[in-house]
Amino acid sequence: MANEMNNTITDWHNDHLYFAHLLDLLQNQIGAFFEGRHPNYRLIAKIVEYMCDYGDRIHHPREDVAFSLLVKRDPDIQLVVNRLLQEHLVIAETSAQLLDHFKGAEWDVITPRDVLVAQAAVYLAYYRNHLSSEEKLVMPRTGEMLTAEDWAKVGAAVVPESVHPVCGISLQEHFATLRKQIHDEEQLDR
Repeated sequence: MANEMNNTITDWHNDHLYFAHLLDLLQNQIGAFFEGRHPNYRLIAKIVEYMCDYGDRIHHPREDVAFSLLVKRDPDIQLVVNRLLQEHLVIAETSAQLLDHFKGAEWDVITPRDVLVAQAAVYLAYYRNHLSSEEKLVMPRTGEMLTAEDWAKVGAAVVPESVHPVCGISLQEHFATLRKQIHDEEQLDR
């Protein structure tokens, strides 16, 4: 079961690295507003869609279970965990709002530039801080404190082979498709 713990923590860390890469791409696109260029709205929408959908369906549910179990084993971390769990909710809501704005911009729905830039800036700063807090404050403690039984519960929190309710394909297939679309848009944007 130690292997399951190591795999889960490695998966979270890899997710965080990919999220950080996507946040860098998003920040570069938002920078286009200040450089007199038009951002790639399709790329922005795909980035936010991936982070929102993958976060809500795969990444955060596992963390939520692990964090709740961690608090049972280490009550002193309650305040930090509560903040991170609340941030999961805020990130989900902010992602949805940002996605609506940028998908709309992709279809020429007018949203004031200042609104788009401000919302994206808050999202970027908030998400980066969230990832840093998880990496530094909580992930090491989960590795130290959770039992094999706890890790089994974390692993059972999400079934990645399940079908996406909107797309009708497996979640794995859905996210692989989104990652490819992001990669393709990124290459076109260079």
